[in-house]
Amino acid sequence: MLMPALSGMRTRWITFVGSFVALALGVGLIAATGLALAATFDAPERGPERFAAAPVVVRAADHLRVDTPTGTRTEPLAHPGPVGPRTADRLAALGRTVEDRTFTADVMAARTGADAGKSRPGRVAEARVGHPWRVAAAAPYRLTSGRAPAAPGEVVVTTRPGGAPLRTGDRVLVRTPAGNAPRTVVGTVAGRGFEDAVFFTDDEAARIFPDIDALVVHADATAVRGALGPDSGMDVLTGHDRRRADPDPDRDARSLVSVNALLGTAAGITLFVSAAVVASTFSFAVAQRRREFGLLRTVGATPGQIRRTVCTEALLVGVLASAAGVWLGAGGAPLLVGRMTEAGLAPPWFALGDASWPLHTAFWTGVFVATAGALVSCHRAGRTAPTEALREAAVDSRVMPASRWAAAVLVLLAGLGLPALALAVDPGDLLGRKSYITRPMLLVVGCALLAPVLVRPVGRLLTWLPARLPGATGVLVRANTAAGVRRTAAVAAPVLITVALAATLTGTVATLEEARATEARTATTADFVVTSEQEGRPLAPAFVRRARAVEGAVVSVSRSTAVTVLEEDTALVTSGARAVDPARLAAVSELPVTAGRLSDLDDDAIVVNEEWLTTRVGDRVTVWLGDGRKASLRIAAVLATGTGDNGVYVTRRNAGGAGVDRIDVKVVEGADRRAVAAALHTAGAATGARVTTRAEWPAANGPGPDDPTRTGLRMILGIALLCTATALANTLVMATSDRVRDLAVLRLAGATAPQVLRLVAAEAVVAVGVGAVLGGVVAAVNLLVVWGALVLLGVMSAVVVPWGTLGLVVAAAALLAAVSAVLPASLALRTRPVELAGARE
Repeated sequence: MLMPALSGMRTRWITFVGSFVALALGVGLIAATGLALAATFDAPERGPERFAAAPVVVRAADHLRVDTPTGTRTEPLAHPGPVGPRTADRLAALGRTVEDRTFTADVMAARTGADAGKSRPGRVAEARVGHPWRVAAAAPYRLTSGRAPAAPGEVVVTTRPGGAPLRTGDRVLVRTPAGNAPRTVVGTVAGRGFEDAVFFTDDEAARIFPDIDALVVHADATAVRGALGPDSGMDVLTGHDRRRADPDPDRDARSLVSVNALLGTAAGITLFVSAAVVASTFSFAVAQRRREFGLLRTVGATPGQIRRTVCTEALLVGVLASAAGVWLGAGGAPLLVGRMTEAGLAPPWFALGDASWPLHTAFWTGVFVATAGALVSCHRAGRTAPTEALREAAVDSRVMPASRWAAAVLVLLAGLGLPALALAVDPGDLLGRKSYITRPMLLVVGCALLAPVLVRPVGRLLTWLPARLPGATGVLVRANTAAGVRRTAAVAAPVLITVALAATLTGTVATLEEARATEARTATTADFVVTSEQEGRPLAPAFVRRARAVEGAVVSVSRSTAVTVLEEDTALVTSGARAVDPARLAAVSELPVTAGRLSDLDDDAIVVNEEWLTTRVGDRVTVWLGDGRKASLRIAAVLATGTGDNGVYVTRRNAGGAGVDRIDVKVVEGADRRAVAAALHTAGAATGARVTTRAEWPAANGPGPDDPTRTGLRMILGIALLCTATALANTLVMATSDRVRDLAVLRLAGATAPQVLRLVAAEAVVAVGVGAVLGGVVAAVNLLVVWGALVLLGVMSAVVVPWGTLGLVVAAAALLAAVSAVLPASLALRTRPVELAGARE
């Protein structure tokens, strides 16, 4: 079978080049994403940063530990406590100690002369953190210029490429919890990448922030543990454990989890799209060779020989294309990782490892996909009757065997039945990322399987008007679309996949964001919402005092915290919570209460949502607060689940030491709204607070265009578009090259070359339109499922359709299809029509 296969590949090289390119690209993408994915498993263990040079670090325990019948469970604490003065005095007797304090110290501006210390209106501060100078040696930081701070108004700052150009001698305005004050930069140290810091004298740092966050102890760790005792509530950190005292020590682990999820999704979608594209390409290639297989049957070839020939050809193409794809993937993986780090999707230190298994996996996946696609197609090839050689008509008949009908119906039933079951049982599960990324796949596959049947009615719908316009082009496009079902279906399939994915993914994300914004606007009745300019930071105490003093306003301050509950004596589950003033909460909010009353919230109560196991008003639940304290609280009210942002409410006493990070302001009836707004904006400009109206607040605090989720979706859609572009170009070049005799007949019938080219381009655009319509139907079903889940969860929000994204995708596909069809047709038309008409396949 090898020689006939090689002969067939040489004769129909255009067909096999198209299959080769499609498969090589798919394998290359799988290899590149696989290599990057493997790097998340073998990422180097990150060592301590802030306390890399400290022998022993003592800090309050940052994890909750609860003994259960199945073992000890741990969960991070939202607000670990400080190191007490008595503990510090006790450890000072063992050896030299250094107190560490961490607080906000934002640099507002660099000025000299008479303007020193004045803020520039409208300038956003550079977010930094403050520390006492003595703790700088624990990193260690080393002076690169100047000297150490010695007086209250002196500071040392870190420098980094791209940061503020601070130099020794600069006068800067520094904003701290104690207020804004001008400082003199007396020294600089090179930044180490994990923070931008401002170092003060030890006494001034203690005045600004009295609490001790950590204590560096120059003594034996065993002696330190002995001095503290087993129940001190303190952690003694040495060696690698010192990393737990770094700023956000879990950030690398979270980043790797996000990178892993993104790359896993990208690899899965790449495999899905590539397999669909390759299967469609092979199927169309076999359909093109009906007359060839008929001739072989006429001269005595058996069905088995036909099948073996097709499989051998596919195996050869699969091996060669997979090898080329592996080479492409190995070269593209570093580019992918570099782009991810630049976009902030991966941490800056993320790099490829030396794993080779993704290359082997990609290679054999490519070979399997090619062989599997050929096996499906060769069954049809083997059934080709000898009489097929006598068929001159290009009309496709019986394009759907019974097995394909059965597979399509089963897949569609699963694609529709699973969401329906989820809507009935757990609507919230449909809003998860894994669900809305994987759910469209079944419907896409089902529609792709039914494409040969759906092409004719959709094509007739799209060509109804053109067929009634003057001229023969519209009529011919309508007739050729209906006659060349397999050709149209092969072009429409990749467009269907891309449009469905683009509309479903971007539309679902936009719909959920709109639902959350709607939910947030509904939940608050305040006129103004105030948060920090720097996400996650508490508001300055000075602003809180000034806001409370504003005349004509009801001010409700709240704090972000967390509560943890032990579910079924096996798992610790932490829920985000807000600590509020119950007396003022009702004045600035309208929460979706399903049971109980918010007015019953007090220091002995809690408000939960419907996701909790215990939701009966009046029952008591045992929880651990953000600082690790255990409490038994009575359920005062229950909130609807919504999009998942309806969290838990407690009072300030149960906030676990959290600072104020949000203020809701309601203008009293009859008060001057403009005066209230002006007072808030003036106080906010001086203290780094962002004042927004109720309508502006969701957008100001929502994800921006560079949000990792959006960036990741763009990367996934880019991969799908690349596969689609390759499939369109391949299929149309194959199809147009196979229609040279048809084009010659049109020329002999009197059509000019431009008319023929317009006809070819119009047919390609109609095929793209068919795929866009089918993909739009799939997307519409998925978006309706999301909308239904939101309605069942009590959120009335509109479905957001990404018309701009869809328009760009369809326009790009239509343009590429037209070019891919016109170029080979124009080359073919250079030959005399009589010679083309007399040519044999």
